[in-house]
Amino acid sequence: MNKSARPIDAIDLASLPLFVGTMVWEYQVLKKRELREFGDLDDATEEELSDPRLPPDPLVPVGYERRDTQASLSMLVGNVAVNLALAGAVGALGKFVFRHRIVNLGATRWSLPVAMVAWDFLYYWDHRWMHEVRLFWANHVSHHSSERYNLSTALRQPWSGFLTAWVFLPMPLLGIPAHHVAKAGQLNLLYQYWIHTEAIDRLPKPIEAVFNTPSHHRVHHGANAQYLDKNYAGILIIWDKLFGTFEPEVRRIKYGLTKNIHTFNPFRIGYHEFADIARDVRSARGFRNKLGYVFRGPGWQPATLATSPTAA
Repeated sequence: MNKSARPIDAIDLASLPLFVGTMVWEYQVLKKRELREFGDLDDATEEELSDPRLPPDPLVPVGYERRDTQASLSMLVGNVAVNLALAGAVGALGKFVFRHRIVNLGATRWSLPVAMVAWDFLYYWDHRWMHEVRLFWANHVSHHSSERYNLSTALRQPWSGFLTAWVFLPMPLLGIPAHHVAKAGQLNLLYQYWIHTEAIDRLPKPIEAVFNTPSHHRVHHGANAQYLDKNYAGILIIWDKLFGTFEPEVRRIKYGLTKNIHTFNPFRIGYHEFADIARDVRSARGFRNKLGYVFRGPGWQPATLATSPTAA
């Protein structure tokens, strides 16, 4: 989930009481259910987390925790502040590209549906690249930093989304009007809110086959080996099925990062990976290795370091 920079409108304002109401509803629902003990999978073996021979695990929620929820809401406040500060610059860039469009879809009755599908397709690649390029991951990692999974996790938004704003420029380049580009991004983001929940189990198969659902997105937030870098979809899960990144929910999910940061400080949540990149770049030998720490995948190391006994 990632929010593009744009001004706040009436839908955003109406969504605030919706967020509060649904989080209260979810909290009450989960209170009545059997909850997992927090950290119950910390000592699980890779086989226990990934064994495909076992029948599917039942959904047992982790639930809410006050400090975790406060951290997520703090991240949302920072995200909104950054987006408001950058809305003018991002909007001007989109208008500049639109003026130099190569085709003109125009403001027809079909341009918003086309914009919705186009945004969803580009969002898949935006999201995928945020997992595959460390600089972009440094922004997105904050959204994955919670070891819980509930509607407040959806609001744990990053503060550097401008790093991949360029991914959506093909839309104005093809003549999709700026207001429809912005609306498509807004509706895509709002759709993704409700899928951040353990209060909803698997949905009927026809829905699961086409749309991103809580079950599919729980997988995306998993640190289990078979769940890493899977299910990037925004609205339509068909992109993952087309491009080979789909994984169904089978084993119980260990939420969070492969190496959790264990903090509720929003500034550390938002910027810890940028600080780690700077540290690695300073210590790297050679310009190519310095670039590798920025633009290769998360966890990348120079060949000589990766094969050393110390690194192993």
